[in-house]
Amino acid sequence: MPLIDITTVVPAPLEQVFDLSLDVDAHTASMSSGGERAVAGVMSGRMSLGDSVTWVARHFGVRWRMTSRINAYDRPHRFVDEQVAGPFRRWRHEHTFVPGAASGTTVMRDVIDFAAPYGLLGWLITETLLHRYLRRLIESRNTYLVSALAGGSDPH
Repeated sequence: MPLIDITTVVPAPLEQVFDLSLDVDAHTASMSSGGERAVAGVMSGRMSLGDSVTWVARHFGVRWRMTSRINAYDRPHRFVDEQVAGPFRRWRHEHTFVPGAASGTTVMRDVIDFAAPYGLLGWLITETLLHRYLRRLIESRNTYLVSALAGGSDPH
């Protein structure tokens, strides 16, 4: 069972980090390398419980389409998005937020449980390429969030 677990300290208050993490525009800006864009569902602004978004992106030279829905939401501590249609056999991304040790900071944790389709071939692709690639994408997204919030204000 592939699992990605990333912890990031963000120099911003809990509520701001939580809210920006749910912002479709911020996600789009953070994923510029894959040309990711929203094409259905919530296409701009902040998502909430029950909201869904369909993303189109190009990764590995292939155009992908994935729809995810916010299935758990406890502002400002936790939300979960899960794939309802798309390229993965399973995709569940849990986001948690707790106050950091330093005043005005937030510890953001991403735990992604996913599985590629295609049985043994999917497992081989995950082990050799996909796991590292997805980890770098999430780390890049988190770097964007840290940069966007470093000044202490939401960029939107």
